[in-house]
Amino acid sequence: MEAASDPFAIRVRDLVVGFREQIVIDHLALDVRRGEIIGLVGASGGGKSVLMRTIIGLIPKRSGTIEVLGQTIGSQQPHDPRSATLWGILFQQGALFSSLTALQNVEFPLRENLSLSDGLITEVAMAKLEMVGLTLKDAGKFPSELSGGMTKRVALARALALDPAIVFLDEPTSGLDPIAAGDFDELIKTLQATLGLTVFMVTHDLASLKSVCNRVAALADGKIVAIGSMPELLRSDHPWVKAYFHGKRSLMLQPEPS
Repeated sequence: MEAASDPFAIRVRDLVVGFREQIVIDHLALDVRRGEIIGLVGASGGGKSVLMRTIIGLIPKRSGTIEVLGQTIGSQQPHDPRSATLWGILFQQGALFSSLTALQNVEFPLRENLSLSDGLITEVAMAKLEMVGLTLKDAGKFPSELSGGMTKRVALARALALDPAIVFLDEPTSGLDPIAAGDFDELIKTLQATLGLTVFMVTHDLASLKSVCNRVAALADGKIVAIGSMPELLRSDHPWVKAYFHGKRSLMLQPEPS
């Protein structure tokens, strides 16, 4: 299914995505390296979440090719049931099942995709919750009883339930205070290093881009207009990239004086 020698976890070529007459993604190309944390930035409503959801097959493409770990996404080929274990997804706001406890939310993908005993499913799910810093007491809480940071951690534990090679994060620190956001950034870095994950992160959080991401891709006018390390993006001449990274809120991105 995948070539171990391929240095890229995700390959996107000439991708076009639209809704009726509106083209959102316009002949876009993007490569994501194995084992990196890549951040995707763009204007609000500019297509960041659309791109992520197209890559994982939730939104149909009009044309172009997408390969994730060697598997073609959105083709007419029969669905490979192993694709469920290729990636995990943390949707914006967590998207937890409100009628299930934290533990049951993490158990859900295990029950849907694996043939394991109830006891083993619970054991694995609890291990995932502990991995993201939650306790047995937290496991019995319903989403309405969780703080914003705890909700994100449960959603991350669910995304990791099937031991995926890639994790997609859609605005993972949105709605969190700076301390909780910083803690979540550190958690992502630790899990990526420990598990060898590839992380595809859609975010507006400038602090996350600086502290977490190996590379950043900027989406504008339906295309990736700049990609590279943070210092490389800070040197970009593209008008939107310059406005984004050199605006009033971007002082934290500037190099510290020696």
